[in-house]
Amino acid sequence: MMTPRELFLELLKPDGQPDRQLCQYEALHMCLNDPINTYLRGNRKRGTVSKDRWGTTISFPADAPGPMPMTADGLAVCPDVTHWRDTVHAPDIDSCTEGWDECRTAARAACGKEKLLAGFMGTGIFEQCHFLMGFEDTLTNLYEHPDEMRQLIEYITEYRLRYVQLLIDRLQPDVIFSHDDWGTKDALFMHPDMWREFFKEPYRRFYGYIRSRGVIAIHHADSYLAPIVEDMAELGIQVWQGVLPENDIPALQRQLSGRLVLMGGMGAAIDRADAAPEEIYDYAMTTLRACCPGGHFIPSITYGLPGAVYPHVDEHIDRAIADYNSRLHVRRFCLPPVPRRVRTAAPVRMAAASGEPEADILTQIAGALARGQQKKLLTLCRQALAQGVAPQDILSGGLIQGMNRLGEDFSANRAFVPEMLMAARCMTAALAELKPLMTGEAGRTVGRACIGTVRGDMHDIGKNLVKIMLEGSGVEVVDLGVDVTPEQFVETAQRESCGIIACSSLLTTTMQEMRRVVALAEEKGIRDRVKIFVGGAPISQSFCDEIGADVYTEDAAAAARAAVEALNRA
Repeated sequence: MMTPRELFLELLKPDGQPDRQLCQYEALHMCLNDPINTYLRGNRKRGTVSKDRWGTTISFPADAPGPMPMTADGLAVCPDVTHWRDTVHAPDIDSCTEGWDECRTAARAACGKEKLLAGFMGTGIFEQCHFLMGFEDTLTNLYEHPDEMRQLIEYITEYRLRYVQLLIDRLQPDVIFSHDDWGTKDALFMHPDMWREFFKEPYRRFYGYIRSRGVIAIHHADSYLAPIVEDMAELGIQVWQGVLPENDIPALQRQLSGRLVLMGGMGAAIDRADAAPEEIYDYAMTTLRACCPGGHFIPSITYGLPGAVYPHVDEHIDRAIADYNSRLHVRRFCLPPVPRRVRTAAPVRMAAASGEPEADILTQIAGALARGQQKKLLTLCRQALAQGVAPQDILSGGLIQGMNRLGEDFSANRAFVPEMLMAARCMTAALAELKPLMTGEAGRTVGRACIGTVRGDMHDIGKNLVKIMLEGSGVEVVDLGVDVTPEQFVETAQRESCGIIACSSLLTTTMQEMRRVVALAEEKGIRDRVKIFVGGAPISQSFCDEIGADVYTEDAAAAARAAVEALNRA
């Protein structure tokens, strides 16, 4: 029987013939204590707030599974990308000269003859950008300051190239395991063409260098990346670790035909304290039966390091893999290729085709907002006012229509996070001019919602997108931020007369906080007049029903539509 190391190397061959399925990370020894990684991350301690070597403030709450960057409230290292050179300074990793021999010797001893030694590199090029300036500013700056963003990306790329050169020279690993998340569980963070414009070539250089040194290239991203999977194979990635089931793994296997090994399939939805052994086993076995026959697949938890949050989950995933292997017959993992999908989606921000008849003023306003054209939008709003269009009609017939259109595109993966953020800024600027002119009933909002990420969770991207869509749909939002307790949700809803409590969670470890919000709303006697919305990567309709919440939606646009409907019925 092949060793784990031999199995892994066999999977990298387009016509490889492994004699069983690998079990999660069994072929890799992850070295996390090399001198550079220790220098960069060694001060991250649970229950503390620290600064990394770039100057980013890192929060690591005692009850959270991992650290998060803090860039709001003046904490961003790079608040103005047009002056990034004044504040952004790469760490001096060349000074990390001591301890390599001891680290390498210990790591090789841990590998033995059965494992590959993996050098670990967290915080990739895109992630480093938003660690420095914040997620929203990173994405909007790609539109507003593309030249400066290219310069900053080049600076980070040169740093990463020096980092990987030192790591390969001194650790002498078999594998480089590099992290960079490029999307949510069901969409890229940006249009595929924008990713190609800003990030593809830097990563071609990065992974090209790794391959030139004879080292295996693994990229971790627990994201939906199906639209760029061909690009990933092309630029030199050999294993994509973290492949979420939402990517439709069997379809990707047919498309790739062995050019990229897919490692993952076991999503966070099963990593729960209350997940029963047979539920975990059945989930894992279903994944194995769907994905293993396609070949070039390593079943594993989708996280970027070994181990589920709840240890019993790994036990039953491993048991399912062992049982699957015990029933497996040797066969060829070879499927016919399918034609490469033609990319038909065009970038959202497109100029109107010449020769088209000019649309009415409200349609033009909706279009300018959806395309993020703030100057044009404000000019159109002023023109509409001069023509006698009522401010409330500009809001409902122009601005909200534009946000609704963009929301539909977002739900259909025709628009992405940057376009949402640009439109939100447009909406804010337009409302600043219109609201003083709107009085009485015309100035009223649809209703009010308090929104936040639940206690123990510092992730705010999904929550911020929902906020944008709610405000764009005429809902007044009280944003409670992140790490919000059930008491804060309920007390705010009472104090601010909110018709909706909207709870977001990215971590399975924090899902049960939503149950506590529902229970506390019942206890305080407001449950009959407040609708509770839940959402986030690990949340599902069945979980919403189980805890007694009112609404679950898969994306921000759907949440806004459901909120308007609920508030109008109230």
